[in-house]
Amino acid sequence: MQKMKSIDLHSHVVPPNILAAMRADPDRFGAKGKSGNGVKVVDRDGILYWETNNRLTEIERMLYDIDAKIADMDRMRIDISGISVAPPTYFYELPADDGLHASKLHNDGIAEMVAKYPARLRGMATLPMQNADAAIAELERVVKNYGFKAVEMGSSIEGELLAHEKFRPILRTIEQLGCFIFIHPNKCLAHGGMEGFELFNTIGFPLDEVIMAAHLMMSGALDEMKSLRILIAHGGGYVPYQIGRFECAHRHRPAASAATKTSPRTLLRRFYFDALTHDPKALRYLIEQVGADRVVIGSDNPFDMGYPDPLAELDKVPQLTADERAQICEKTALELLGENR
Repeated sequence: MQKMKSIDLHSHVVPPNILAAMRADPDRFGAKGKSGNGVKVVDRDGILYWETNNRLTEIERMLYDIDAKIADMDRMRIDISGISVAPPTYFYELPADDGLHASKLHNDGIAEMVAKYPARLRGMATLPMQNADAAIAELERVVKNYGFKAVEMGSSIEGELLAHEKFRPILRTIEQLGCFIFIHPNKCLAHGGMEGFELFNTIGFPLDEVIMAAHLMMSGALDEMKSLRILIAHGGGYVPYQIGRFECAHRHRPAASAATKTSPRTLLRRFYFDALTHDPKALRYLIEQVGADRVVIGSDNPFDMGYPDPLAELDKVPQLTADERAQICEKTALELLGENR
């Protein structure tokens, strides 16, 4: 019997070529821009730092040194990682040409990492979402040249909803090419009350995920794109835990059902979720709500809001069956990647 693999679809990188470009031309990457959001790279005594959310933080070696990433995967007992850019380097706030330049650097850098360890890594593209035509062209390039099967993107794009009509051509192309979307927030649509205490992260990111999912469901976008697959980080934010309220509003409030007659509870199965809930009981609930065939491992490596040992976290889940574990560790991810055995 073939050994079950452990596949992590939430693992971040910042390839060396993009770091070199950010150091060489910081202004092009918005180092003096209004965002102040993770765009400046600083070398101090041979150690790399970046400014993200107005903090100076050492850049974890696992982000840019792929040998260190593989060593950490070995420590975590992860066989395959789907690698995606660190969200502070989406660069959606840049002018369109600069955003495309950054996306190409990222995607080429990720492809080089995958080429070094093709049995261990799968690449996820990043796109210049500020320009639909450029995003589509870049997606088609990386799918053709590198065989990427996934696109990472923010849950909102510089204050605009992913369900907005302007993004539909990009989403349709992702669907047509047979790729899936990995949603990971970086900035939040809602701001009030989230100053301090890391609330932008602990409340803001899950909130942005639920706003994104609600608009995709209620706007009819998922009815239009019936085979589009979306994986949401952090256990789906609040989505699986408030689906009953969505369902109630859809049933009783005309505004909630004006654009779609499809039940939100039915549409919930259109999403996939990583297992990064930070609570084994919450993960048990997620599995009961959507099924283990909609859940994958997510470590958020190498960040401290992730799991240093994601397989040990699965051990804590109440009444996790062998079939559920196999689905979460391997089968759901293989299905998303198009590598079903």
